[in-house]
Amino acid sequence: METREMICIGCPLGCNLTVKIDGTDIMVSGNNCANGERYAKNEVTNPVRIVTSTINVQNGKETRVSCKTENAIPKDKIFDCMDEIKKAHVNAPIQIGDILIKNVAETGINVIATKNISQK
Repeated sequence: METREMICIGCPLGCNLTVKIDGTDIMVSGNNCANGERYAKNEVTNPVRIVTSTINVQNGKETRVSCKTENAIPKDKIFDCMDEIKKAHVNAPIQIGDILIKNVAETGINVIATKNISQK
């Protein structure tokens, strides 16, 4: 049986969780709400994260636009995602929710704008 200690980020309480993994059985303790159990089980079976960053803007009143992945991506794809974001350039105007990178790191998830940027 494997035991892991982690801090839950499912709600503001930040509970100290103990996760015991025995084959396909996952037992969680230390959580004060259902979010903790759900978070811990997901974290040990399929850890995912939402990535936030900025992308270079051409012809805009600002030189960078804030962005994020539309949904969480597998944790092991974060560096691939960031490599694509670093190389990306987008043209103004940009509206919140515009797709800036489609299917980032072959995850099926898009990177979208989180800020409006007007043209120069």
